[in-house]
Amino acid sequence: MMLGMTNEEWIQRRLLGKGRVSRFGVLSERLDEAGVAHFEVVCPPEYEGGPGVAHGGWTAAVFDEVLGHVPLLHGHYTVTASLSVEFKRPVPVGVPLAATARAERVEGRKWFLAGELALASSGAVLATASGLWIAREHAAHFEGFERWLAAQADSGQDGAGGASS
Repeated sequence: MMLGMTNEEWIQRRLLGKGRVSRFGVLSERLDEAGVAHFEVVCPPEYEGGPGVAHGGWTAAVFDEVLGHVPLLHGHYTVTASLSVEFKRPVPVGVPLAATARAERVEGRKWFLAGELALASSGAVLATASGLWIAREHAAHFEGFERWLAAQADSGQDGAGGASS
């Protein structure tokens, strides 16, 4: 991990077009004048859940990625607090898709985000999502995680409070 990074350094590493390789088939991103993020997406074949159809976990992961990029595109590092996905239609594998994501509102450190995933050819909506992201300082967030994880290993207990096997 790159714990010593500033928020700005981390944001620049995460944005597409800044030397970053896409994840989950997200190919491009742009922020329009209204603050809405637009993404070109294609579900790779390894995420097929049924014949020619994306696994629902892939769809959720793409929403986590694209919604989470809205604060990044506005210069803020955030982490996902909650994510809810509504599946409308099966998502095809290997077909050009369009995702949009936007901030519905920002309250202090809380970013309330929403988006949709659609067929690029027709605009038919395949899934929608909404969630809450919390602004954090990159280094403090991951240093805190490493301290917590080390304490878990030292305690001999799992995260649920029971003994580990």
